[in-house]
Amino acid sequence: MATTGIKGHKVTSLAKVRSRIVGVNQPVPVLSGAKKPYIFFDNAASTPVLQEVLDCVNQFMPWYSSVHRGSGFKSQVATKAYEDAREVVGKFFGANKRDHVVIFGKNTTEAINKLSYRLGLSKDDVVIISMMEHHSNDLPWRQVATVKRIKVDSAGHLIESDLDELLAKYGNRVKLISITGGSNVTGQLTDIHRIAKKAHAVDAKIMIDAAQLAPHRQIEMKDLDDPEHLDYITISAHKMYAPFGTGALIGRRDTFESGVPELCGGGTIDLVTTGRVEWTAPPDRDEAGTPNVVGAVALAKALQTLASISMRQISAHEAELTSYALAKLNKIADIEVLGDKNPANAEFRLGVIPFKVNKLASGLAAAILSTEYGIGVRSGCFCAHPYVTGLLDLPSEDIEKFRGEVIAGDRSHMPGVIRISFGMYNTKEEIDVLASALEQIVKGNYYQNYNIDKSTGDYHAAGWEPRLDTAFSLL
Repeated sequence: MATTGIKGHKVTSLAKVRSRIVGVNQPVPVLSGAKKPYIFFDNAASTPVLQEVLDCVNQFMPWYSSVHRGSGFKSQVATKAYEDAREVVGKFFGANKRDHVVIFGKNTTEAINKLSYRLGLSKDDVVIISMMEHHSNDLPWRQVATVKRIKVDSAGHLIESDLDELLAKYGNRVKLISITGGSNVTGQLTDIHRIAKKAHAVDAKIMIDAAQLAPHRQIEMKDLDDPEHLDYITISAHKMYAPFGTGALIGRRDTFESGVPELCGGGTIDLVTTGRVEWTAPPDRDEAGTPNVVGAVALAKALQTLASISMRQISAHEAELTSYALAKLNKIADIEVLGDKNPANAEFRLGVIPFKVNKLASGLAAAILSTEYGIGVRSGCFCAHPYVTGLLDLPSEDIEKFRGEVIAGDRSHMPGVIRISFGMYNTKEEIDVLASALEQIVKGNYYQNYNIDKSTGDYHAAGWEPRLDTAFSLL
């Protein structure tokens, strides 16, 4: 397939996407001494790189230079690429230059922290989040406001009537609803535009943590005069097939037109004297220091490629994978899926599935999948401890016990589950390999000598240590 620069792109069919994933089918060593094609089911954490993105970055690198600070030709090229990338990101999410601004940063976590600082909240103000949230959409708000949480049911679904009660109770104290667009634990979706309408009805704003949602569904900011508009969204490139260290906060321009940025320095000012500072206009005011122009270019190219495939086609394929996987997992004895386990509901959720292997610790089961089958999954609580412990229905005294053990440096009994998460390139054949492996694991057909590192909670096969430096090493 021909590659193009950042200005153009080829329409890519979903059927060809897998061949355009860098490192797909990479052979990895397993316990038997053989090598197996790596199966990656941890896309909710980070996706692999699209070849289009890598090609675009390689095309750009000879022109890499200082941004906004140089008069030379390369600096002009780099600056234009950076600002073109900003335009691509804005258009992908339906933002308009009049009302919205795209601020680049490291990732969603940094973007949410930035917004928490820039909104000028006080402890008298209420920010409503949900029990579904990633820590990144919880901890920043605790520092600056009073946080109230929307409840979820036993399957992890948002109880929207509880939001209505919170809005009625706290009224004009509510300044913001900050909520995930899609859970990184259960794949549950929230009706972001319906919730936006409720926020605006009480003169509050809404922020969508779109780290999980954006790679799988089309998101539209909508115009500010639309009651269902989104005031702010945050994204991470490393979850959108461009893991080159950037993310973005897309939000209302008027929020960033005044006030002091949380990071001050080069690029944020128009004029500095020994006694005064004249801050520059957004988005530069909130992008202190030399920006990650390579990351911005990579993100833009990834979004162009996703658009050429179409988000509708991507979501349909991933729903098919999710339905197939749920049907497989539901049939395996001693596998318990958490959240919505109905394959018929796959199109109304993301391809993120948490489950327990009832006879084994989640960390051990994940280690067996990696060590003996070359399958990469995630285990633990996925930076969403309250949500996962709620799904596991753990009593508060158990949670307090785990807390004491962790403080003492022992993570060997930490609760958690296994999570598989799909990307647009995954296949049913890969799910078959996973299901077959799990069928063997629940029967006890695996190497019986795994040791746990209590300080990390990680399991390792005794007597076997793969040579990581044969894959890659800087030393």
